[in-house]
Parts: sequence; structure tokens; C-alpha cells
Amino acid sequence: MNIGIYIYRDVEVLDFAGPFEVFSTANRFLSDEDMWSVSLLSHNHGTVSARGGFNVQSDHSILSHPKLDVVIIPGGIHEPEMNNDKSMDWIAKVSQQADFVASVCTGAFLLAKAGAITNQAVTTHWEDQDDLKAKFPNLTVKSGVRWVDVGSIVTSGGISAGIDMSLRLVEKLKGREVALKTAKQMEFDWNEHGLVL
Repeated sequence: MNIGIYIYRDVEVLDFAGPFEVFSTANRFLSDEDMWSVSLLSHNHGTVSARGGFNVQSDHSILSHPKLDVVIIPGGIHEPEMNNDKSMDWIAKVSQQADFVASVCTGAFLLAKAGAITNQAVTTHWEDQDDLKAKFPNLTVKSGVRWVDVGSIVTSGGISAGIDMSLRLVEKLKGREVALKTAKQMEFDWNEHGLVL
């Protein structure tokens, strides 16, 4: 199974690093044939300057990568990405091809702009919920929850909520025991306060 996390200029560091750590840690509890490959994808295979000047190397470009079973779109300074046709086209395409699609924080704006989420319940960072409602009135934006799970699409609140959401994905994909072991290994107090629809 291939898990791809999209990164872009001024992406929020914990939005991509948190999920990356969750899935990487979960691999410790999986057999060799069940392990997943976790990779970072960007416009061009190379270095991306994330929020705060944190530089990170992507594994693949969005033009050349393995088939993705799970796609995660993190938040950050997302407006330039929303106005980038190549980004929106790629997100729309991979969202249709993947088995599961997830967003962290303001990554929900990117999924919505790309048409990957529509007429459904979602969440995002508390500070951006009103803006998401205004820009995409067809979405039902939920507040007071860490994540919203509508089957093949899971959206999370801001920043650290992406870790909780990723543990939820581990639970969906590999079972509750693996998710609990992963949280314990990370010494993370898993907040399961999400909404399943």
C-alpha cells in the first residue's frame, strides 16, 4: 500500500510530519507483506521550504509517482496552491484514483477547490471554519471535533489534529490494536473525539 503526502511551499510542518510519523511508526507493528510505503510528493522532486523555513526533501514529483492508495493533503499557506491549476488538477485526479483521501487543517480548502469534497461533512482548523463555509457553502463544516470520517474521505482539524486523524486511518486500514500500539509507541495521547458518518 502506498501512502502519499503532498507538500508545497509554506506547508504546515506538523500537518505532514505528524501523519508521516504515524504511518512510519505503525509499520513497526505490521508484517513485511502488510507494511506500507509512505512518501512525500511535491511539484518538482526536490527541496520544499515549509512553514518557518523548514526545508524538506520530497520523494517524488506529482508528475511521476507510484499509484497512491491513500492521499493526504496538509494545510499551511494554502491560497497560492488553490490558485495553481497544476496542483488542483493533480489533487482532483489522485483523489479519484485513491482508496482513501484525507486532509489536515486547511488542506480541506485544497480538496474542496479541486472538487474532491463536495456536499458532505468536513472539518478544518477552528480559525478557518467560517472561511471554509463561506467559500464552499455546499460543505457542512463541523466544529468541536478532531476529525470527520465519511468513509473514504477523512478531514481533520488543525495541525496536531492530523495525528489523531492519521491514527483513525490506521485503525480503518489495519485495525484498532495497531492504532493503539502506534499511539503508545509515539507516547501520544490519542484524542478519538471525531465524527463518523
